[in-house]
Amino acid sequence: MQLGAVVRTMGPASTRETVLGCARAGEAAGLDDLFVVDHVAIPPDDAEGSGGRYLDPLATLGVLAGATARIGLGTAVLILPYRPALPTAKQIATLQELSGGRLRLGVGVGWMAAEFRALGVDRARRGAIADETLAFLRRCFDGAGPDDVVEANGQPFLFRPRPKAPPIYVGGAGPHALARAVRFGDGWMPMAASVEKLREPVAALQRLAAEAGRKPLEVVAMGRLPLDDAPRARDELASLAALGVTRFVHADRYDDERGFARCAEGLVALR
Repeated sequence: MQLGAVVRTMGPASTRETVLGCARAGEAAGLDDLFVVDHVAIPPDDAEGSGGRYLDPLATLGVLAGATARIGLGTAVLILPYRPALPTAKQIATLQELSGGRLRLGVGVGWMAAEFRALGVDRARRGAIADETLAFLRRCFDGAGPDDVVEANGQPFLFRPRPKAPPIYVGGAGPHALARAVRFGDGWMPMAASVEKLREPVAALQRLAAEAGRKPLEVVAMGRLPLDDAPRARDELASLAALGVTRFVHADRYDDERGFARCAEGLVALR
């Protein structure tokens, strides 16, 4: 199982020095991946813990790509309805190209009504917008011809650079998320790491994949392991692996680079 951790891009721990230090510490410890979250417009009455401070995920990963050499760089998750499809595709392609193919693209439909309101996006259409964006991304990366020509709004254009598509992990829960993962994704990214909660949906996911003629999809689970109890943490990872989880992303609180480094080292020690 591949092991990753969330780099906090919100609140006091999201300074330049801390974010860069955490990325370097994660790579030095031997983590497989770093993931960042996505919020763009936190209302004042929902800012506890972050103060409303959130770094842009794709811009942050671009900086981390330049500060590291090997470690995977992921979004957990990028909210697709928040962003227009074509500029988003360009950002993703640029990051994938300049990072040397290290992007792991977790995507979602979003949930916070205040953010949709601030962006002027119809929350009721978030699923449809996400599907349209995912279909467009697939055309850009996989459907363009040998001349790299893609069409948008009736206008052909060159989609360059066109690196190998990053793996797409569709977040969310319920039948729609599973169907979306099978239709557009390379895996499913549930925001829970409980074997009891994942057993049925993982089975449903792989059943849908088989019915669609696809190989089993990746399952990228997010959660928090009891790093202060290594035997228990190893047991939890083993149970998740037996269920079909292929990547685990540990999300924990820390105050500074040293706290993140201890977390990264604890994760790697579970192998």
